Order: sequence, then structure tokens, then C-alpha cells
Amino acid sequence: MHFHVITLFPEAFDSYLKESIIGRAIKEKRIKVAFVNPRMYVAGKYKRVWPDGNVSRIVDDRPYGGGPGMIIRAEPVLKAVEAVMKKIVKRKNAKTKIVNFSPSGRKFTTSYAKTSAKKYTDMIFLCGRYEGIDARVARILKAEDISIGDYVLTGGELPAMVLTDCIARQIDGVLGKFDSLEEERVSSSEFYTRPEVLEYKGKKYKVPPVLLSGDPKKIDQWKQKGKES
Repeated sequence: MHFHVITLFPEAFDSYLKESIIGRAIKEKRIKVAFVNPRMYVAGKYKRVWPDGNVSRIVDDRPYGGGPGMIIRAEPVLKAVEAVMKKIVKRKNAKTKIVNFSPSGRKFTTSYAKTSAKKYTDMIFLCGRYEGIDARVARILKAEDISIGDYVLTGGELPAMVLTDCIARQIDGVLGKFDSLEEERVSSSEFYTRPEVLEYKGKKYKVPPVLLSGDPKKIDQWKQKGKES
């Protein structure tokens, strides 16, 4: 799976992608994560070269109809996606999905992640900032609006990390064992490890007896009950 992230802040991903399971999956080339910054595709009056040689690339502008904040212009984002698509089409049998993050979009689920991992070879994530990306971008690219929850974030970078993490988990070899997928085994929201009796500030906290019973059936029933509650 190739993840292509269109973002003004690629450095926001540095720490997360280097750690743990995702970092290992990248090193083992089970997944690839690449970034394209729309600023690099700013041209015309929005690109300014100053006397000292510095270059300003302005990606946003005021919204039509008024309102607070600024809107990311369509042209730099469209050109960034075009650059990605030129690389994708060189690979045979590539299947691409473009995702636009929006609080009003389709709710992201594990089921969606499983389907994506099986159906696509490439996923392009459009990470908005400020008040968002010009709505014509999603329309032109036929991008699907996806939401990770009923709340508003500063940008699309966190949702992009969430989708990368969850979809990557569904790819063979990313997790050490198939049983490591919580959704593929009987699991609960409660987990316990050693010691059997935890003493803290004069009180004792014990592991539920059923987990010490050695009875797999009873343990699975306990886990299922906790999962449903």
C-alpha cells in the first residue's frame, strides 16, 4: 500500500511514522508513505521572490461570500495530486482512492479500513488547513469525504495518521501475528498483566478471577461481555 499525503506540514508526521509498528512496516517496505507540499506548485502572482532571494508561496486566499479565515486555493492542490498520479500510473494494476477529510463526511471505521486495504494499492489524502480546501478540488478529483469523528480539528494531518495506521494494520505482515488484530479475536476494553495483586496507596487491586481460571471458554465469555458493555 502506498499512502500519498498532500499537506502543507509534512514534518508533522515525522515522529509518528518512525515509531513502533508503522515505522517497522515502512522499513520492511510493506507500506510506503510519501508527502507532497502544495506550496511547491504555487505560481503566478502568488509566488514572490524577494530581493534577498527568499521565495514566498501563498497557498490561500479570502473566501468568497465573506467569513473568517482563509481557504486553500484549488490550483496548488490539484497540481500536487497530478504529480502523484503521474507516478502512480507508471505502475501496472494500480488502484487509487482519493480521500478528503471533512467533519461532515462518511464516518471512518475498521470495516472501511479493511475494504481499502484489499481494494486499493494507493491512497491519496488531502489535508486541509485554515478554513479548508476550495470545495471544487474534491468535486474535480471525485474524492470521498471522510470523517474520523464529530468534531473539528486544526487540519487533516491527524486524520491522515489515523487512516494510515488503521489501514496499514490490515495489510499482511504489518502486524507480527494475525491474532494481534483486536477485531479478529475475542477482545475487551480491559487488560491486565503482572502482578496478580497490585498494591497502591494502601489498597489492593486484583486481576479478575476468571482470567486466572485457565478456562478459555469462560475467559472468552468474559471478554465478549466486556466488549458488548
